[in-house]
Amino acid sequence: MNVKKFIAGSSRDAWRQVREALGPDAVILSNRNIDDGVEILAMANEDMSSLVVPAMARDAIPRQAVRRSPAQPAPQFQSAVPRTRPEPQAPVTGTHVEHNTAQADARVWRTRNAARASAKEPAQALPKAASPTAQRPQQSSVMAEFDGKDYDEILSDVMTEIRSMRGVLETQLAEISWGGTQKREPAKAAIMREMLAAGFSASLSRLITENLPQNPKSQDAMFWVKSVLAKNLLTMANENELLEEGGVYALVGPTGVGKTTTTAKLAARCVMRHGPGKLALITTDGYRIGGYEQLRIYGKILGVMVHSVKDEADLRIALDELQGKHTVLIDTAGMGQRDQMVAEQAAMLSGAGTDIKRLLCLNATATGGTLNEVVSAYSSEGLAGCIITKLDEAATIGNVLDVVIRQKLNLYYVANGQRVPEDLHVANKLYLADRAFKLKRETAPFEFQDAELPVVVGPTATAMNDKSLREVILG
Repeated sequence: MNVKKFIAGSSRDAWRQVREALGPDAVILSNRNIDDGVEILAMANEDMSSLVVPAMARDAIPRQAVRRSPAQPAPQFQSAVPRTRPEPQAPVTGTHVEHNTAQADARVWRTRNAARASAKEPAQALPKAASPTAQRPQQSSVMAEFDGKDYDEILSDVMTEIRSMRGVLETQLAEISWGGTQKREPAKAAIMREMLAAGFSASLSRLITENLPQNPKSQDAMFWVKSVLAKNLLTMANENELLEEGGVYALVGPTGVGKTTTTAKLAARCVMRHGPGKLALITTDGYRIGGYEQLRIYGKILGVMVHSVKDEADLRIALDELQGKHTVLIDTAGMGQRDQMVAEQAAMLSGAGTDIKRLLCLNATATGGTLNEVVSAYSSEGLAGCIITKLDEAATIGNVLDVVIRQKLNLYYVANGQRVPEDLHVANKLYLADRAFKLKRETAPFEFQDAELPVVVGPTATAMNDKSLREVILG
């Protein structure tokens, strides 16, 4: 067991030393205040194996617990099943101490197993006239040799408790640390409130806040935060990446996110750039009433034919017929992220025999947890990028920007209305980072107060180990 000591002037610096030396999964053994600051004893998560005695090697490893003397009898456990003939005891001297201890422990485990089995077995299962001789074969089958299974279950429970205790300690220390940070650096507390009110997650807000430049002014600090957010947003340089290169694009996403309207907006831009003869529209929405009719009306206005397909075979035939088109846009049926048909839709697009680029439509009014679940469900076959819709309906957009940053999605467009094609814009990362902090008056009741910040920041101790957060570019 390799225990290391870390001494620093504050808990925050000590935690940083532990994380850098032993990794985010380090096990904290003690934490106390000393004259020089804070002292933490910790060990690597891998070294915990040295505290665990494998079941297969228990007979060869001396026990550290208090051993019974030769004159002290082993504790007897009451059991509904009579014990078998007692095993011969070897003299407890010399090298036989460990062997006798292991045998006694095995007998205890066999007795416990017999007691459990007899307790579970209903009394009426035994015949009334059964003799002790007739019961012996059943007893021998119940008293199986100790194979370490119960030991592994107990070990798993112990490790679960240790992890739970570790999570509680990390949460409490994070609350205490943040409470001190609020008093020492009120500018950081102000930035944290702004980011939380803008809809960003507590973990991302804490990561950016903790890495603020030393003693920043409020305006300089906000400018730095916006620059970090903009730096982590991946966007198109211009529309030529989509309109000039062309190809087959499928708009996917949950029901009601605005896929059909966004498809019409993209179709209008393609027609204005290349003319109606270079564009084709396909819809797979055979579930929603009026879904095909809505896109057909848009196609009639633009002078573009709309093709309806039902399955993978129809889609393959339609794409073969439209090979001469510069751009093909596919409007898919909306499905909830937990619907099993999401996987079927992905399989249909993958088996069409053509490279289809998927664009995920993200609703700016949805919560961060919902958006993260949507991305996980629709990204199984890979996403070319995303489009943020309903930007005009969202009071805060930090939630959707947070997910785009975490998932490293390439943001193509943002849609902020129903007009075709005016309400579709190429994503501007600087504008979006600035727009996130322009809150409306109605959001004020949902902003966090100073006394509530430690409670919000505390549970982020575990979330800070998220791989997506470690990839965020700071500074």
